[in-house]
Amino acid sequence: MTDSLSIRDNRTGRDYEIAITDGTIRAADLKQIALDGEPGLATYDPGFVNTASCRSAITYIDGDAGVLEYRGYPIEQLAESSSYLEVAYLLLNGELPTSDELAGWTHEVTHHTFLHENLKQFIQGFRYDAHPMGMLMASVSALSTYYPDAREIADPENRRLQITRLVAKMPTLGAFAYRHGQGKPYVYPDNDLSYTANFLAMLFKMSEQKYNADERLIKALEVLFILHADHEQNCSTNAVRSVGSSQVDPYSAVAAGIGALYGPLHGGANEAVLKMLRRIGTVDKVGEFIEGVKAGKEKLMGFGHRVYKNYDPRATIIKKACDDVFAVTGVNPLLKIAMELEKIALEDEYFISRKLYPNVDFYSGLIYEALQFPPEMFTVLFAIPRTSGWLAQWQELLMDKDQKIARPKQIYTGARTRDFIPIEKR
Repeated sequence: MTDSLSIRDNRTGRDYEIAITDGTIRAADLKQIALDGEPGLATYDPGFVNTASCRSAITYIDGDAGVLEYRGYPIEQLAESSSYLEVAYLLLNGELPTSDELAGWTHEVTHHTFLHENLKQFIQGFRYDAHPMGMLMASVSALSTYYPDAREIADPENRRLQITRLVAKMPTLGAFAYRHGQGKPYVYPDNDLSYTANFLAMLFKMSEQKYNADERLIKALEVLFILHADHEQNCSTNAVRSVGSSQVDPYSAVAAGIGALYGPLHGGANEAVLKMLRRIGTVDKVGEFIEGVKAGKEKLMGFGHRVYKNYDPRATIIKKACDDVFAVTGVNPLLKIAMELEKIALEDEYFISRKLYPNVDFYSGLIYEALQFPPEMFTVLFAIPRTSGWLAQWQELLMDKDQKIARPKQIYTGARTRDFIPIEKR
């Protein structure tokens, strides 16, 4: 066996040959390595640091080279030339759409943007200060009760319908959650507008007959949506796949993804960047802050990534989008601090040796704040575009014959075989 791993168990002196496929070995193959009468070996990998849970043809990342591709297309080209719905189609179907296919997909999504009136009442039932991510998670989960046919996941046409519904309704749900927190009336979708232009209208329309956002803002939001559409097997995608492996409906699986994204270690990093920049306060204090980071007294947010050991390609694109947004809204005063922080960090051997480069969160929060979003909305703006990626991953999971219901092994560390003690004797 040429592509194999030779293992000698020093406990028994036995030799084993384990097949290597695509740079991996099957964990189940380790079960043959065992002491007589005992379970075979298992791997211990908290956080899946070096464990592949699936085969996927959706998103490719080379963290060392700073490469991100959707279905083989570089993220730089998609952000420059594509629209979000075109990218969503690519993720879900594997190929870029023709003009007719894109027109049909856009029409289908537009047709499903409205919510059932009862769901609007459901959202109105939340407290005035409810977190919009909590509202989004609950309302997406509630959609499964409005579309009980979504449980028929073996039917390809049914799956396609539910996917279209979810992609279409996420901006409406996100906008309603935002308006609820603002104490403003909900704005219904405007089917004459594009996906992102419609979202901005539902967010910010007031008394005007027609809300037409600045084209530069529409484009910037389009770019942000494209950059966030998918990112391989991150925490929320893993949650969608894990819950989806039980063959539950897609609304429940996506709600699990939203729950994972809700956590500050996943979706809340850009808000942490803004807090850090505000704490620094002025450009002349950046050097002092950098020294605090190196001394372990301060934490540098928006730098480094679990996957990227080079400059996050999304950060480069977002940095360019900042120019368009600030041309409309005025420059966020925190931008100068951010640019000085990046400049010093990229020249400092301490950060270079640790491969700490700006990630997607470093600049995205500045754009969201310039668009007048409160910090609690940032993660909602992440969840809306990520829905297409979650659904592409969910769909791929269902088609993968290797997949089983998720059930990781554990290493039991508790007590064993204790006799029950009656309460009067404890």
